[in-house]
Amino acid sequence: MDHSAHNKLVSFIWSIADDCLRDVYVRGKYRDVILPMVVLRRLDALLEPTKVQVLEEVEFQKKEMGVTELLTDPLMAASGYKFYNTSKWTLTKLNQTATNNQQILLANVEDYLHGFSQNVKEIIRRFNLEAQMEHMARKDVLLDVLEKFTSPLINLTPKEAEDPDGRKLPALSNLGMGYVFEELIRKFNEENNEEAGEHFTPREVIELMTHLVFDPVKARLPLTLSIYDPACGSGGMLTESQNFIDEKYPAEGYQRDIHLYGKEINDETYAICKSDMMIKGNNPEHIRVGSTLSTDEFARERFDFMLSNPPYGKSWAGEQKYIKDGSEVIDSRFRVRLTDYWGNGEVQDAAPRSSDGQLLFLMEMVSKMKETDAGSRIASVHNGSSLFTGDAGSGESNIRRHIIENDWLEAIIQLPNNLFYNTGITTYIWLLSNNKAAHRKGKVQLLDASGLYRKLRKNLGNKNCEFAPEHIQAITGNYLALAQVEREGDSSGIAAKVFDNDDFGYYKVNIERPDRRSAQFTPERIAPLRFDKALREPMEWVFSQWGEAVYESETLKANEQGILGWCEENELSLNAKNRKKLLSPDTWVKGCHLFNAANQLLEAIGQQTFTDFNQFRTRVDQHLKTAQLRLGASEKNAILNAVSWYDPQAEMVIRKTEKLSGEKLEKLLKHLGCEELELGDFGYYPTDKAGEYLTYEPCSDLRDSESIPLKDHIHRYFVAEVKPHMAEAWINLDSTKIGYEISFNKYFYRHKPLRSMEAVAADIVALEQQAEGLIAEILGMDIAEVSGVEHG
Repeated sequence: MDHSAHNKLVSFIWSIADDCLRDVYVRGKYRDVILPMVVLRRLDALLEPTKVQVLEEVEFQKKEMGVTELLTDPLMAASGYKFYNTSKWTLTKLNQTATNNQQILLANVEDYLHGFSQNVKEIIRRFNLEAQMEHMARKDVLLDVLEKFTSPLINLTPKEAEDPDGRKLPALSNLGMGYVFEELIRKFNEENNEEAGEHFTPREVIELMTHLVFDPVKARLPLTLSIYDPACGSGGMLTESQNFIDEKYPAEGYQRDIHLYGKEINDETYAICKSDMMIKGNNPEHIRVGSTLSTDEFARERFDFMLSNPPYGKSWAGEQKYIKDGSEVIDSRFRVRLTDYWGNGEVQDAAPRSSDGQLLFLMEMVSKMKETDAGSRIASVHNGSSLFTGDAGSGESNIRRHIIENDWLEAIIQLPNNLFYNTGITTYIWLLSNNKAAHRKGKVQLLDASGLYRKLRKNLGNKNCEFAPEHIQAITGNYLALAQVEREGDSSGIAAKVFDNDDFGYYKVNIERPDRRSAQFTPERIAPLRFDKALREPMEWVFSQWGEAVYESETLKANEQGILGWCEENELSLNAKNRKKLLSPDTWVKGCHLFNAANQLLEAIGQQTFTDFNQFRTRVDQHLKTAQLRLGASEKNAILNAVSWYDPQAEMVIRKTEKLSGEKLEKLLKHLGCEELELGDFGYYPTDKAGEYLTYEPCSDLRDSESIPLKDHIHRYFVAEVKPHMAEAWINLDSTKIGYEISFNKYFYRHKPLRSMEAVAADIVALEQQAEGLIAEILGMDIAEVSGVEHG
């Protein structure tokens, strides 16, 4: 079907809404009628030629076989499709025999809808089509709509036709029908300011993806294969993949058996996708409705090829309860086995933050890869956050690490901005395979095709450009050749680089510096100890109102409403747990005990300022022992923290003294991967006594972290890059995490030198002359003098 005929057909269908539905539906609801009617008319047109055979089969089964429930297989054989309709009606017949009695028409329409096979009935139910038919009948427009959709001016059949004036109407192929669906969806969503791109991907992007997925294995395509899309929308990627294989790589002398699988959460687009599968002879049962993330619909299936454009920047918070139990991931699709810095394996979470679930769809596809000699191939579209969002140890980083360390990532292609209908942001195609070609093993190719496009004459939503066939050929050619290409001249054209897998990995390690503290007991410093830290403001107010009486439960109970009312008036939002805690006598008694203990210490030690916290802490411990004051470790720390502060001039705070010798020393040196003389770089400082080492308390406020490439060595990096600037620092090796990120900006950045002052001045002069000297007058400058810069 040529582009002109396609546009005329879409325009005609689009006009039905304004012609028939304007006073019946608000504009945002037009699609609720038009889209299901397009599907229904297409199914109806396909079944018309075999209507007689189907009715004969129904008659045969009822009279000759005496069945009470019709057998589906013979009916599908009679219709020629995986669906059928056993009623006497077609849409054309309904229109031709209709009267102005809308109730009779509606009854006939309902009889027609009920005659469909179960798979079509599900589509009708997802579209809520019976309710729409009833609504149109009540508003006296049902016949008008039927008349429009069966008009001889349009052809929704797969055979060529003629209009009343004898002009040819081209046949509407299955591929053409897909274009009609998607163009209508795009137009409706654009009209309603909705996200058109959630439903389909531009055809040239799908064509590029099919080349990238299938071209490398074109000589090894099996006769039976499966293709899966976990966010299939209206099914464009699935059907285009099938068309690509059939057209580009037909099996000589054989008919390939291609099985298409998909899942879609939106009822409307699911119905369109499923109807498309039925129309094209694919198994509609392989298309499922619902959330891919919530339910592992195809848990037992493994697929040869997977292509998808999952939603990005979209929250999956509503599906968390199916994936996580509290903070623990319970869905095995999103759990991966990784090793720590020392090579010890452990299962870790591979779930990104709840605000963006696109990488979960990638993990869904990874979990469906075949573990066979041929393996599986994946192409998935993502935005930039999948490349770099998430620090080492995060779900996003763990997903990237899992994929790259298993050597599944073949390439990532950066696409031009404004290539998609609903977003202008930069997008990328990820290519994965668990059976890489020998020359690709251990390698990842990055291709920057952001400057490779041609402009559209008219924007389609955000889409203002597209790939031409030569662009697809250039990208595919460079990918197949594993090419390294330097971009020449401006930013147009393609650039490509090849990296080792571990070029994207890094160690994230904390660099510690010692805590130095001064301390002093004063009434002001210990006063807050009376109150719970999280409830200090309301507890201070309560204490100011009732004083020591707050330690009596009757006081709190009697004034509960007043206390909570004050909190509400002062916009203090307390959850149920904190409200209960605030009104509990135990909370107040605990604070009072801590305050009294601190008061005793104040009386015993006085208000002397200590610049050696180690000495101060010893004095506190001595008094607690002498006075037989029992404090838990957390209570003692609360007091010490309240009366001390960081002081760069104070002594370093000792954490503990350790004896290191013999087997214990050897084990530590092996763990740290260093020599005995290098222990200070890891926080172990020798004293004057043989085998004795001090460790110091780290200051959390001074803690820094370094990202060190996997190809580097942590200790070498520390000695060269950190120690010269922070002599007291040490490596906290036990904090080390391994992360992965991919930065296209870093790898493909091209420096653009600033313009010369002369060039900038010349532009200013030109603008000044256009403004007739106004700038010179404002600045008090001589225009002739300024103009001299241009000629200097």
